[in-house]
Amino acid sequence: MTRTARNEQTVAGAASWAAAELAAAGCVSPWAEARWLLEEALGTPLPGRGPQPLPAGAVQRLEAMVARRAGGEPLQYVVGWAPFGPLRLRVGPGVFVPRPETEGLAERAAVHLRAAGQRPLAVDLCTGCGAIACFLAAEVPGARVVATELDPQALAWAQANTAIHGIELLAGDLDGPLPEELAGRVDVLCANVPYVPTGAIATLPRDVRDREPRLALDGGPDGLDVLRRVVARAGHWLAPGGWLVCEIGDDQGGAAVRLLASAGLTEVAVRPDLAGSDRVIEGSKGEA
Repeated sequence: MTRTARNEQTVAGAASWAAAELAAAGCVSPWAEARWLLEEALGTPLPGRGPQPLPAGAVQRLEAMVARRAGGEPLQYVVGWAPFGPLRLRVGPGVFVPRPETEGLAERAAVHLRAAGQRPLAVDLCTGCGAIACFLAAEVPGARVVATELDPQALAWAQANTAIHGIELLAGDLDGPLPEELAGRVDVLCANVPYVPTGAIATLPRDVRDREPRLALDGGPDGLDVLRRVVARAGHWLAPGGWLVCEIGDDQGGAAVRLLASAGLTEVAVRPDLAGSDRVIEGSKGEA
């Protein structure tokens, strides 16, 4: 008889079953994923040690979620949310899943935004599900936050997340939908731009490559096409002393520094992520 979650009598047994199914499907962290899925199925954190009985209502939910994950859906799509700093963001098919590495970008943007004084203004381009915009609105009370997104599916997820934070969400490509009244007034311009070189898309994990939107991944032949466009327009929008903060690939630091410096930005620096890899590029317009 094929082993299923319905054969299990305890929470620990269900976790073991789920981890085995996920490992067989090629998931890199089957036990961690099994715990997350089981907590979602139970609707509560996993209990401590001891043979805790498995509630009947959780079994079908767990089996359905494990099947979706084993079939290649991103884990965050399956559970319906992704953590980002202190936030819990709604995500699903059609939107890029926010990564922990991007929290470093959001934190640097928040540092600059706090230093800008009262009622500072931040703009988040390529907002995706709205992760960075929501982070800034939550971490810098009183800030005005504007976000843009081109993809209609991603925009729907962004609307669900940004609505509770009072963020101004605009549909369109990069800075295209920004009102001209913001020119020269933006204290922080940030973007998690697509930066994977086109030729490297095929090497990404299956769930990322096949399920997350290519528009949010593909940065052109060298991965820097979208960053070039953002940098070229940054001076138009930034206030004197304002900052551009963008995410980059771990091998793009040198090229990104040259891009920002050639655009006239100062105090250009590359910031590492928690693993020590280059991850954030930032530069200031400088005071008038």
